[in-house]
Amino acid sequence: MATPKLLGISGSLRAESCNSKLIREAARLFGNCSFAEADIRFSLYDGDEESATGVPENVQAVARQIAEADAVVISTTEYNKGPSGALKNALDWISRCEGNCWADKPVAVMSAAAGRAGGERAQLILRSFMVAFRPRILQGPEIHLANCTNQFDDQGQLTGEIYVKELSQLMQQLRAEIDR
Repeated sequence: MATPKLLGISGSLRAESCNSKLIREAARLFGNCSFAEADIRFSLYDGDEESATGVPENVQAVARQIAEADAVVISTTEYNKGPSGALKNALDWISRCEGNCWADKPVAVMSAAAGRAGGERAQLILRSFMVAFRPRILQGPEIHLANCTNQFDDQGQLTGEIYVKELSQLMQQLRAEIDR
């Protein structure tokens, strides 16, 4: 079998955010793969902009990345009890691309936040956002990385044994889902 293509999407725009670190850790624990991170720095969705100029090329590029990936890992931060506006905006823009790049795509969803619930509400809401796209979202183990700024070492690797164990299990399931 060819080396699987894994795409990571971080709901946080900061390069060194906990969610960006978490998708990188997911890729490391996934094992041998070709890993890329999507850049979701899109303009705010505006139907008038779309009517005037079409779907922007950077949005189409991410939609192509999703379509070409064997699996996708999404990690969302939690802002005011929900996913980031950047992530919701990206999903809205991507939905405007021709075809459905998400259809039947294996997807692992996770969250990382500073609070003690680790973005649990944001992850639940993100899962509901994804329903319309019909991906194959893995049900667990659920990864809600709490107190996230204290969960990584200097190399960006998770330090909590339970988080490493559960993320490893989730990535094993994602790898198996590719072959399904």
